[in-house]
Amino acid sequence: MTLKISISGVRGTVPDSLTPEVCLDFAKAFGTYLVESPKYKVLNASPTIVIGTDPRATSEFIKGIVLSGILSTGCRIIDIGICPTPTVGIMVRHLKADGGIIITASHNPLPYNGLKFVREDGIFLNEKQALKLIDIYSSKKFFKGALGKLTSNTTAIDFHIKQILNIFKPSNARRKKTKVVIDAVNGAGSEAAVRLLEKYGCNIVAVNCDLSQPFPHPPEPIPENLTQLCQIVKEEKSDVGFAFDADADRLAIVSEKGEPIGEELTLALCTKYILDKYHTLSPKKKIVITNLSTTKAIDDIVRSQQGTVIRTKIGEVHVAEELLKMHGLIGGEGNGGVIFPQIGFNRDSLIGVAIILQLMKSSGKKISELAGEVPGYVMVKSKFDCPSQDETELFLERIKEKFKRKDLILTDGVKVMLPEGWVHVRASNTEPVIRVIAEAKTQAGARGLISQVLEPAG
Repeated sequence: MTLKISISGVRGTVPDSLTPEVCLDFAKAFGTYLVESPKYKVLNASPTIVIGTDPRATSEFIKGIVLSGILSTGCRIIDIGICPTPTVGIMVRHLKADGGIIITASHNPLPYNGLKFVREDGIFLNEKQALKLIDIYSSKKFFKGALGKLTSNTTAIDFHIKQILNIFKPSNARRKKTKVVIDAVNGAGSEAAVRLLEKYGCNIVAVNCDLSQPFPHPPEPIPENLTQLCQIVKEEKSDVGFAFDADADRLAIVSEKGEPIGEELTLALCTKYILDKYHTLSPKKKIVITNLSTTKAIDDIVRSQQGTVIRTKIGEVHVAEELLKMHGLIGGEGNGGVIFPQIGFNRDSLIGVAIILQLMKSSGKKISELAGEVPGYVMVKSKFDCPSQDETELFLERIKEKFKRKDLILTDGVKVMLPEGWVHVRASNTEPVIRVIAEAKTQAGARGLISQVLEPAG
C-alpha cells in the first residue's frame, strides 16, 4: 500500500510506506503546528501532547521515533501507553493538553500502522487543520526548540472507565449476572473492556485479550471475522458477545444465538436507549448526528421520539464537530462507532458496551429481541481499487450524470436517493479505494442498487 495521507491521519505499511522518516517528519510537523499556533505565539510557552498507542509490534518502534520528533520541537509529552483511541481524546481534555497523537492503523491488519492527530478539545483535526499540518510536513520547515520534556501517566484507562460509570451506573440490585464473551483481537481494548465489564459485575469470558500476542484474525469487527466469537457465545450460553477493532473505537455485537447482528445496529440500539433515557427532553434537544452512509433505521428511531437526525460527510471529525456545534445528544457512524458527548467526542467502544448492557438490563430483553425491534433494512458494502485521484473524480462524475434525474446528495461523493433505498459512492479516507454502500428492505434490493452503480452506462 502506498502511504495514505488524509483527514483521517496517516496510514501505511511498515516499513515500506510508513517509514521511520515519515513518522519522524509528521511528529515534527505536529509539534510545529502547535508551537506556531496563535495561542503559543502569544504565550511563548511549550504545548503539551498526549501520546497513546495500540499494541501492534511496530507501534512501540514508531512511538520512539514520534517522541524524538515531538521533543525536538520543544513540546512536552505525556505518554499514556497502550490504550483505546477514545481514551487519548478524553485524556487530552482532562489533562488540558494541546493535542494528541494515537499510533494505530485502527481496523487495518498487519503490517499496517498509522498516526491519528487530536486537537485540544479531544476531536481529530478537521480538513482545514489537517491540510495545514500536511503543508508543514511537506515543507519540512520544522520548529527547533529547547528539548521538550517526557512524562508518563498510567491512570488513563481507569479515568476513562470512571467517567463512563459516573453516567451509566452499575446496578446494586441482586440480579442474574450477565454473561459476556469479548473478543478484543488482542488490541488496545483488551484490558479496558475486561475492567469495565468487571465493574458491571458481568460473568466474563475473555477471548483474544492478550496484549503480548498478535492479532488472531483480521481486526475489523465484521461478520466474517467473528466466527470464533460466535461459536464461543453459543458454547458458553452467553447473553451477548462484544467484538472490538484494534484501537477499540468500533464495537460489533453478537447475539445470544451466536449470530452477528451487524455493526449498523450498534449505533441504532445505543441511540434507542439514550433517547429513552432522556425522553423528557424537548424535541429540539433530541438531536442525533450521524454520517451519510449510516442506516436509515436511525431516522426511524429518532422520528419515533420526535427528534432530529443531522447527517454529515464521512469521517468521525465531521460527526464530532456537528455534535459539539449542535449540542447533540448522541452520534456516531454505522461502522460500530458510538460517540457520546458527555464522555468524549471520539467513537468509543467502551461507551457502546456500557449502553448496550444498560439497554439489556432496563428492558429485560435478549439482545436478539432488541435487534429484532429495530426497523429492518439490509445494507451491502462493496469497494474497488482506484489509486488515482483523477480516476476517482471521473468515476464520480459518471455516477452524477447517470443519476442526474434522481434525488442526489453531493455533500460527500454521490448519494442517490431512490424509492427502493439509497446508494452512496465515495472515495475512502483511509484506503486507495472507492466505496459503494447501498441499503434497501431486502438483500436483493441492496445488491441491485450496487449493480446499477457499477454497471456501465448504456
